[in-house]
This record gives sequence, C-alpha cells and structure tokens, in this order.
Amino acid sequence: MASLTTSRERGGPARTEGLRVPSYQFSRDASTLDQTPSGTLTSTTTTATATTTTASPFAELGARPHTVRALARMDIETPTLIQTRAIPPLLAGRDVIGQSRTGSGKTIAFGLPLVERIDPRRRQVQALVLVPTRELASQVADVLAALDGGRGLRVVQLIGGRSLGPQRDDLRAGAHVAVGAPGRVLDHIRQGNLDLSAVRFAVLDEADQMLDAGFAPDVERILARTPATRQMALFTATLPEWTIRIAQRYLNDPVHVDAGSPETRPAPAIAQIVYHVPQGQRLDALTALLDRRRDATGALLVFGRTKHGVKKLAKQLEARGYPVAALQGNMSQNARDRVIADFRAGRVPILLATNVAARGLDVTSIEQVINYELPESAELFTHRVGRTGRMDREGEAITLLTPEDLPAWQKIQRDLGVKLQPRPWPQREMPLPSLPAQVDATPNTSAMPSATRPASTPPFRGRPGQGARWDRRPARREA
Repeated sequence: MASLTTSRERGGPARTEGLRVPSYQFSRDASTLDQTPSGTLTSTTTTATATTTTASPFAELGARPHTVRALARMDIETPTLIQTRAIPPLLAGRDVIGQSRTGSGKTIAFGLPLVERIDPRRRQVQALVLVPTRELASQVADVLAALDGGRGLRVVQLIGGRSLGPQRDDLRAGAHVAVGAPGRVLDHIRQGNLDLSAVRFAVLDEADQMLDAGFAPDVERILARTPATRQMALFTATLPEWTIRIAQRYLNDPVHVDAGSPETRPAPAIAQIVYHVPQGQRLDALTALLDRRRDATGALLVFGRTKHGVKKLAKQLEARGYPVAALQGNMSQNARDRVIADFRAGRVPILLATNVAARGLDVTSIEQVINYELPESAELFTHRVGRTGRMDREGEAITLLTPEDLPAWQKIQRDLGVKLQPRPWPQREMPLPSLPAQVDATPNTSAMPSATRPASTPPFRGRPGQGARWDRRPARREA
C-alpha cells in the first residue's frame, strides 16, 4: 500500500506523495473553504477492498483503507460536519482552526489526519496533542489508539497524578504520539525524556482554554521545542476573538473551519430548562429532580462550583440514599479513573462534578445535565451542557437559580446571546417541603423529595447496569 508522506515548508504549499487526496479551492485569505472536491481518491488495494473502502464517506475525504476499517470497528461510518470540513485540509497539510459544538466529533476530525501522518517505523514522537485536563487526555489517547488500525502506533499519555517513571519508559520505548497536559509535558522536557524535534503535527484541543492566561506561557514554551515546519491544528467549541489573535502566533495561513452555529450557544438538540428555586431549597429541588428520574435508564451529571461543595453534596445525597459518585480536582488520578469507569459502565448512575468534567468527559449515555450551581462563564455553561446530547443525540439540561444567582445568570445570557426564560418551580409536580403545595388534598408522594416522603416510601437507589429503582430499606436521614 502506498504511504502518505507530506513535505511542508513554512510559507510554501504542502506536497503529498503516494496518495492523492481530494483537492479543495481556498479563498485568497484562506479563511474560508470551498467544500466541493475536485480530486479523486485512488487506491492500491485489491478490488474487493477498494470497493468497500471507496464506498466509505471517510475514504472520499482521503482516509486510507486501514483507517476506514478502524473507524468501522468503532461503529463510525458517516463523518460529522466538522469531520467533513476539517479532514481534507488537514490531510493536505494545511494549518486549521476548527470550531464546532461539544460532542460533534472534533477528536476524530484532527485524529484521523494525525494518524495518517505518522510513520510507525520511526521510533520518535511525531505528533503532540495538548489538552487542559487529564480526563480529556485519556479520551483523546483512546481514540487515537483505536484509529491506528493495527499499524503499531504507540500513544503515550503525559498527565499528572501518575508516576513519571512509566511515562518516561513509554517515551523511551518509541512512542509516536504524546497526549498530555502542559505541566506534565514540560516536566518530561526538562528531564530530557521528551524530544519534540521530530514533531510533524501538533494539536491544541480546547484551544480557548489552552491559550488562556493560565496555560499560554507553558504552551508557548512547548511549541518552541517543535520544528517551525510542523503542521498545527487548533480545535475548540468556543472561539472568542482574543483566541484567534493569539492563535496567529502559532499558525501559518490557517484555514478556519466553522461547523455549525456559534458555539457559545448550547446545541439545539438539547432541551434547556431553567427553574427559579426559593433561597435555601436548592438541595430539595435537586432531590425532587432525581426522584422524578427514578425509572430512567440513562446517566445523570450534576455540576457544582467548588471541590468542597461537590464533596459536601455527595455526602448529603448519600445520606439520603442516592447512588452517587463525586469527581473533583483534589482526587488522585487512580480515584478519578475509577469514578469515570464506574459512571461510564452504569455502575454509578449519578455523577457529581466540578468543571473538571465540563471538558473531555465523553459519555454518550448522559441523558441529563443539572447545573446545581452556575458556572463562572458562558463558555463553561456551554461546555457543561454539552456533556449531554453527544453526537446529535437528544439531551436535557436543567439549571437551578436562587435569587442570589440572578445577576450572574443575566451576564451568562448576554454572553450566550440567547434568552433562556426561567420558570417558576413546578410545585404541583415536584413539591418542595416548605412551600404551600397548590395541589389537591392528596399530595403526589411519588414525586416528593426523600426528606419529606412518608416513611413507607423508600429512597432512590441504583443498581449496576440498570436504571434507578426503589429500594425497600428504611430511609436514612441527615443528622
């Protein structure tokens, strides 16, 4: 099979040898992309394989047969919009700024061209992916390994919370791709474990956060160690103007690929509900929402603002009998991995998390996100809500507002550019304990929070691999 090698000189066009990819017409300033292919894919595989591969939409974008087969094993046959628009220019050697909503397939959009550029015979780090969180690093590394298609691609995760030794050994064993957070990547560079002189392809995932003040200096130090001729890709869901200005330092004549509506807005497939909650009754409102989902089979993600607050909320809900797990930044990496694995497998149906889960947590079974507390920005709100409705699935996001939240909520709405009208709390369907219930004399006890439910009605419970159910053990109350 012919191999794809791209020779790229800074300031000059890319050259491809051995495989023709679809050619695209670029505008003079390279800011827009004409999506009509004028080239034809050629294949050197057997007739039977060529027929199957050429029929694949990914093959039409320029993916080689082994990558198409790897995608098929992942049950991915049709590219999303961001993949359709970003893969061809990346395969052609162009720098790309890719913007698309959360859950739209951005990892494969840059991952497919990345693995196509790797030569497994060279025992050097040839590609670098920088991400803001450990969870996102794990997700990206898993996708890249799955895209390899059995060619022997070695992917190493460089993240904190784990020993440097095994990561150093993986690098010395000939890793081809390094995926990591800037701090740990710099640690390996300083210790002489990581040589970036052979990098041909670099990616900033969640670029808006990677170029923010907290990460930008480390990112700049890392990219300075890569060759000036390396190809660069920036992918993000939210793309403020300042991000574009800073990105110009690292990119050469980039193609700006915009797949869909402005990404400061939540995806249209996600139903948005905002409730006014009386002061001091946020916890009661949350338990009422949890009880309403007692027969649901999908996963639920609840966001709090602080590490301490999430830990406290987990204890409160556990005391009321709810099957929850907490994910926050003070946990060890092994503990975080266990929580995510249990949540992904359905052993824990309710995950409480800080913003550490707002980016990089890709669990397609999440049916509902609850903003128990507001985030600090519209961008974080978008990323939180984007944990549901992944890959064009339907989802629901509920936000709880107390009177003290209203100023912050108004600012988030202005920054979002949309109006999400808060609703009064539905007291009839989900009564809160200290509010006058505007219902018939017989209350709807099946929807009452566990703290006020009659003792004969047991609390919410979950069981591995199943939806919520009612447990017949006596209800526990908080002290």
